[in-house]
Formats: sequence, C-alpha cells, structure tokens
Amino acid sequence: MKNKVQLITYVDRFGGTTLPQLQELLDGPLAGVFGGIHLLPFFYKIDGADAGFDPIDHTRVDDRLGDWDDIKRLSGTADVMADVIVNHMSCESPQFLDYSQKGSASEYDGLFLTMQSVFPDGATEQDLLAVYRPRPGMPFSMTTLANGERRLLWTTFTPQQIDIDVHTPAGQAYLESILQKLSQSGVTMVRLDAVGYAIKKAGTNCFMMPETFEFIKAFAKRGRELGLEVLVEIHSYYKRQMEIARQVDWVYDFALPPLVLHAMEFGRSAPLRSWLDQRPNNAITVLDTHDGIGIIDIGADAADRAHNPGLVPPAELDELVERMHRNSKNQSRQATGAAASNLDLYQVNCIFFDAMERNEAAYLVARAIQFFVPGVPQVYYVGLLAGHNDMDLLARTQVGRDINRHYYDREEVLSALQAPVVSKLIDLIRLRNQHAAFNGVFSHASSADHLLTLLWTAGVDYARLEVNLHAKTGVMVYSSVVGEQKFVMM
Repeated sequence: MKNKVQLITYVDRFGGTTLPQLQELLDGPLAGVFGGIHLLPFFYKIDGADAGFDPIDHTRVDDRLGDWDDIKRLSGTADVMADVIVNHMSCESPQFLDYSQKGSASEYDGLFLTMQSVFPDGATEQDLLAVYRPRPGMPFSMTTLANGERRLLWTTFTPQQIDIDVHTPAGQAYLESILQKLSQSGVTMVRLDAVGYAIKKAGTNCFMMPETFEFIKAFAKRGRELGLEVLVEIHSYYKRQMEIARQVDWVYDFALPPLVLHAMEFGRSAPLRSWLDQRPNNAITVLDTHDGIGIIDIGADAADRAHNPGLVPPAELDELVERMHRNSKNQSRQATGAAASNLDLYQVNCIFFDAMERNEAAYLVARAIQFFVPGVPQVYYVGLLAGHNDMDLLARTQVGRDINRHYYDREEVLSALQAPVVSKLIDLIRLRNQHAAFNGVFSHASSADHLLTLLWTAGVDYARLEVNLHAKTGVMVYSSVVGEQKFVMM
C-alpha cells in the first residue's frame, strides 16, 4: 500500500453515477491527489437494505455503475480497495433463494446460519442475553422458507442480511470466489466488513473471540496469497484493535476521530498523546467514513469497565457526545440512537465538519493531525468536500447513517472544490503525499497540555505540526529546497 492519502467513496454519490464518471474526476480536477481509493460496495445490487452491504451477487459489479473492466481501468489511476462482506449476504441472493425453495435439500443448506446451528441443544435466556449485537433486539429472524419450512435465521444486522456459516464448505467456497474475483480484477486491497461477528459459538458473546482472531488470521493469509492486502474493520474496545493489528496487514484507527474531537473540544492533548504512545502503526487513519463517529472505540470495555477503562473518562465521553450534538445544532441527535432506524449503538451519526461546528480552521487542524499520525490516511468523500449533514436524505430514508451519505452530482463536486477550505485541504493532502519526511521517523511532544507538536524527520527533511488546542489553530512547518516553509491552517 502506498504511503499516500486515499479516498473513500461510493461510485454513485460522488460526481456521477458510473465508474467512468468517477474516473473522469480522479483523472481531471483531482488528478494526482489520491494514491488509493476505497470503493464502497459496488456489487449487485447497490441499493438493497444496507447501501450495498447486503450483496445479492458479491462477484458482479452492479450494471448501473459499470463492469469489472472499469474496475481494472481505475486501478491504473490509483490502488483500489474493495469490501469483502464476510458475515452475511442478501436474502435475495441466488444461494438463499435456492435454499428457500429446497430447504434441507438445497446445496446451500449449510451456507446460512440458523439458531440451531450454534445452539444445537437449545439456548437458555442467559445464553441469548450474552450475545453481543450492535443494534437492539435479538440477532435472529423467524422465517418461513418458500417450501414451507420454518427457520430461526441468524441476522446480525437486518432481516434482509442473512448470516453465513464461514466454517462450512459452502461458506468457504463462497468467500474464496469473492477473493478470486477481486484479485483478478485489479483490486489490491480488501476491507473485511463486519468480520467481528463472523464466528458464533454457544456460551460466548459471539463477537471477537479467539476463534474470530483465528479466522481473521487465516483469511488474511489467503488474501496475501492472492496478492491482496487485508484491512480489518472492527469497532470495539481499543485494546482489541491492538490485538487484531498484530495478526493482519492493516486495521482502522477508529479511536483517532473521537480523540481528535476530544482534544479540540476540551483543549487537552493528554488522551490523544497517550494513544499515540501505544497505538498500532499498521493503521488506516480516518476522521470520517460511511458510518458515524465511533464512541465505543475510546470508551471502557463494556464487559469489564472496572478493570478496562477507556482512553477518556466516562463523564468526558458523555460530554463529548453532547458537544457533537450541540455543534451540529442537534442534527446529529436526530440521526443517532433510537432517533433513527438501522441504528448502531456505538456511534454518533454526524458529518465530522458539522461535529466541529463548521469551524474551517479547526477542521484543517484536525485533518493535519490525522495526516501526521503514523499510518495511511483515508478521507471520506463528504469530508473531502467539507460537506454538511444531509437532513433531506435522512428525512426520506429515516436511516441514521444516511445523514453522512449525500449524493453529489458533478456540478456540486466542482463547486465544492472551489471552496477555500476544500482547496486548502487538497493542498494539505498533496503536501502529505509528496514530502519525504513522512517516510521517516515520527515523534510527538507537548510543553503544555493544550499544546501539541507532531514531528516527522528523514535525514535533513522534516515536517512539524504545531497545534494550540485552546485556540483550535495550527501551523505546519516543513523543509523544502528553498528553505523552511509554513502552511497555516487558515
């Protein structure tokens, strides 16, 4: 993976509706800005129950976007990352339809996980209450198959997303077919979506168990054999991320977004600096993604709060959430928790720029911190354009995360690119991509808790970020062939 900033985007929400139109943007006004691009699900079909994360056919590009040749052409512009949704597939998939028609006689009978598969001897109330789920209710859907048989299917996320049994031959063949197709089509990086829920075992919470780690390790090994680097997507207690990082190519630094917000809101760098001293460096750094802003990632371990505290005190974490709501003029409150369907219990649904009260200088400081923290940075398409919460889309869909998933047409993108804060952000991205210091050694310091200095050095090359958290201001000082230069965050 190149040590350059990457873009995260949907194909049909960023300046057009097709892969060729996306490529026109990347080869035109955004030429040379990104070293890689994470294409959010482009599989058939993209408009199911969960914005493409419930694929009907995970080995087929949705015809409305283009085809695999378009993916291969795009890989000539930037490294391409694609999702592998390992936990589930759509109830409209050919495999599930065959299973529904034939039941136990279907060749896919072992592919779909039932309650009985995990609890063959039945489950007690305690067994069921122990199962971790990111949304309210039990992770099962009572389903009558087309042939009349009744099943309690395991559905971690929605009734339309049927969990698969990754240990069966059918489950293994299904996942192998996806890896093979991606590897053959120019994709060089894959993100394992929802992998923390992929293994279920009676008597456990069915989330991030030792068996899950073993599955991730084996899956990553197979990906590398096919030339694919593997990124694992897990929202969980921060120490679990550190464990996962030792077994895979890349993990997300999901603790970084709320810690940056915390530092800017409370004027204190100590929690962020503490994280910098222990975090894994094989990390993809983000401030925003297609989901919300994670809270669980810096909080105490829900299973043992007394012995496993979070990165910030509970009262400050609660206050941080309230400040995000206030900064967004309570828009995020309308999209978070019980206020919207398809809810996730571990995140605040809000655009990062709005969570910062649309303070342009502070936003650029936050991005600079992200770019200085070791790892490979990714910028979400809405964040690139300093977008705002899409309250109209939220009102239409009543899906909380849609507040952060605006559909931009080409004119909107071109207009947003002219905004001073966006232009400055792109300049900052180019600096991060091109300066030799970012291939060197990282260090950080603080002469006072409200002051933060991040430094990269490589021989005579250096790049230093100096931040005043009280003022929410920052300046980047860096070496160049004409002497020391400064980049002031507005």
